[in-house]
Amino acid sequence: EDFTPHRQNGLSDLIRLLSPLVLIISIINSSEYSRISFSFYCRSPTDFLKKTMQRAILRQVSASSRSAIRRSFSSAAAAEESSTAGMTLNFNLPHETIYSGAKVEQVIVPGSAGEYGVTANHVPIVAQLKPGVLQILHVGSNEPEKYFVAGGFSITHPNSTTDVSCPEAVKLDDIDSAAVTSAYEAAKAAFSGAEAGSRAAAEAQIDMEVNKAMAAAIGVTLA
Repeated sequence: EDFTPHRQNGLSDLIRLLSPLVLIISIINSSEYSRISFSFYCRSPTDFLKKTMQRAILRQVSASSRSAIRRSFSSAAAAEESSTAGMTLNFNLPHETIYSGAKVEQVIVPGSAGEYGVTANHVPIVAQLKPGVLQILHVGSNEPEKYFVAGGFSITHPNSTTDVSCPEAVKLDDIDSAAVTSAYEAAKAAFSGAEAGSRAAAEAQIDMEVNKAMAAAIGVTLA
C-alpha cells in the first residue's frame, strides 16, 4: 500500500512547523554557551523535544502506513529520478552557513541513537546529534568531506532535503591533536578539583567528553 499524498503532506507540514523551533532552541543554547561543548547542557530539554516530536509524527501515521514507510516513500520511478539528482543539504551553524541548497550524494549523521546515512528519498526523520563525525559525500566524489560536530539536530524532509543545525563544527583536517589532548587534560584536572555535583564539575565533564570524542575522530585515544 502506498503512502498517500494526504498523509505525506501532513507529515511534511508537521516537520516544517517543528523545524524553526528546533533551530531556535539550537541558536538560543549556542548564544548562552558559546564553547564547542555547550550542547550537553541541553540534554533534558532536547530529549523532551525529541520524544514529543516522535510522538507527534507517529500519531500522523496509521498502522497500515508504517509498513509503507519501511519500504519507501516513493515509487521506483521517483526514486530513480531523485537518486540521479542527489539530495539537498543545508548545513548551518549559528554564526555561519557551511552549505545552502547543496546537491550531494549522501550524508552520514552521528545520531544520538546511532550513526545513519541519508540519501535521496530517505524516510523523513528528526534526530538529535551527538559529538562525532558528520560525513558528506559529494556528487562524483569517492572520499567524504568530514566535520566534527559538537551536537545539534538533523531534519530530513520528504522532498530529499536534509537540514543540519549544529552549535559548532570543524573540519577534521583542521583539528590539532596536541591542542585536543591538552584541552582534555586541563578539563580532567578541573573535574578532579571541582566539588561533586557543582556547575564547575559538570562543565569540566562536558569538556572531557567532547575533547575525547574529538580525539577519537582523528584517531587519538585519550584515557
